[in-house]
Amino acid sequence: MISEIISLILLLAGIAFVLIAGIGVVRMPDLFLRMSASTKAATLGLMLILIGTAVYFREVGIASRAIATAIFVFLTAPVSAHLIGRAAYSDGVKLYEKTQIDELQERYTTDKSTGESIPE
Repeated sequence: MISEIISLILLLAGIAFVLIAGIGVVRMPDLFLRMSASTKAATLGLMLILIGTAVYFREVGIASRAIATAIFVFLTAPVSAHLIGRAAYSDGVKLYEKTQIDELQERYTTDKSTGESIPE
């Protein structure tokens, strides 16, 4: 009984984070903010859902698969979002107009003919 309540709490928290990630994808103004919102919230949400699933079933096979999947997502989602963001930046995707600090601007030069950023 107590494990079902803990599992329910973890599942509902995970669903809430995935919902927040979805809202972030719709509401954020540019690609980089959308990726940040979706990667962070969705990764945490999925991990909570998988841990809730492992707690509910209380079987070694299911728990080990859920934990392995959570570790895999935890390691790969931020790295892939970072690489997609760097590729988008170097391809010249515009930043949100209210962005005040562009830390990569000094590391990239802009090709005058195409407008694309080229790493130095």
